[in-house]
Amino acid sequence: MMDAFKEFFDIVGVFFVLYMIGYASFLFLAVTVGTSELYKLKRRNQLKNELLGEYYVPVTIVVPAYNEEVTIEANIRSLLALDYKLYEIVVVDDGSSDDTSKVVRDAFHMQQISRPIQRKIPCQAEEVIYESYEWKVPITLIRKKNGGKADALNMGINAAKYPYFICMDADSVLQYDSLEKIVRPVLEDSSVVAVGGVVRPCNGTEIHDGHVVSYRMPDQIVPCMQVLEYDRSFLAARILFDRFNGSIIISGAFGLFHKNTVVEAGGYDPGTIGEDMELVVKLHVYCRENGIPYRIRYATDAVCWTQAPEKLGDLCKQRRRWHIGLFQSMMRHRRIFLNPKYGLVGLISYLYFLVYELLSPYIEVFGILTIVLAFAVDLINVPFMILFFGIYVVYSAILSLTAFFARIYTVDLKLSFSDVLKAIGLCVVEVSCLRLVLAWVRATALIGYRRRKHAWGRIERKKIRFK
Repeated sequence: MMDAFKEFFDIVGVFFVLYMIGYASFLFLAVTVGTSELYKLKRRNQLKNELLGEYYVPVTIVVPAYNEEVTIEANIRSLLALDYKLYEIVVVDDGSSDDTSKVVRDAFHMQQISRPIQRKIPCQAEEVIYESYEWKVPITLIRKKNGGKADALNMGINAAKYPYFICMDADSVLQYDSLEKIVRPVLEDSSVVAVGGVVRPCNGTEIHDGHVVSYRMPDQIVPCMQVLEYDRSFLAARILFDRFNGSIIISGAFGLFHKNTVVEAGGYDPGTIGEDMELVVKLHVYCRENGIPYRIRYATDAVCWTQAPEKLGDLCKQRRRWHIGLFQSMMRHRRIFLNPKYGLVGLISYLYFLVYELLSPYIEVFGILTIVLAFAVDLINVPFMILFFGIYVVYSAILSLTAFFARIYTVDLKLSFSDVLKAIGLCVVEVSCLRLVLAWVRATALIGYRRRKHAWGRIERKKIRFK
């Protein structure tokens, strides 16, 4: 019996060594490429070696909202502060039970109108439409029957007047130059059908007319660790995947899309929770199956500031939804896995998200259970296990801090000495503790998810510090 246990643990040990080598190699490569790209961008901006002039792509900004009375006004005011000329704002209230629509109507002096909306993409019917032309750009408010975030986005696409649209969350704000930055890949290459922006937590940040006037690490521990996690995520995988047109996710908080291509591909799928990832994968599939030359890009300097959950319970709810969305998107488009027809998207991107995103929480939980079993039968080398875990924590923490400080330096933000110490300390906690908690949340996410698959998912909102 003991021989069988030893053989089992030997096999598990080899698997985890290979698994960690693969992850460590990818993370090192991604952070190295990402950091290099950020420094090149900073240098290019210092030399003013960029496209300048009166070039504008007409853009509709679609803001789906559900019970966002606390944040919606600041969101719209941030959009009005954008340093851009040719755009419109479309807010879609997906049957909110609070005063979301009233806040928008009163704050922006909107008038009810009668306007037909051609539903090129199926969605729930509109109940009432308001417009205002008193501001820098037209603002439209559409209140519709509740159908979920994807359905609200489809309504916004149907109502959009311009050939490109941006989807963004109602609890987020844009920097003054974000719209100019995110459309730049379209000006450089007409085959671009989608562009993802950078999402950063705004907890602890004060923004005035789209400019960051005060930046510090959040006071609470949970959002502070998310700042480090976001920078590692957006700096690492997304910049690397952008090199070979392999991005398969654009955050729902901030992304630009070519309207006609999205309409032809079928729009957002109301049957999925992860509508943002599902749409991007769908665009890859649609363009490749129809022989359409295309690019899906990532704009490293187009920044969107969003509220990170401040309570661990809210964070767990958010990550549960994200994991369900990841599962739905990958299962729906599983035919691209290792399929040469879909190029490096199926050979590298899908494989990475399958092994190190979708299956990783189950692998990590299995690893912990294996350690407990090995300890129970007295077949564990405790000093080696502690050394192995310590190396993993230090290595991951170093790469996370590299990503964090590279982002801080290249966008000219300043950190106090106390914030530097906080980042270093909490980085170790995030890698060693929070990651294990979220692994369990993600591992149990699929239990009973069908009962709540159309729910928006609520977290506690606070007013954004936007002036």
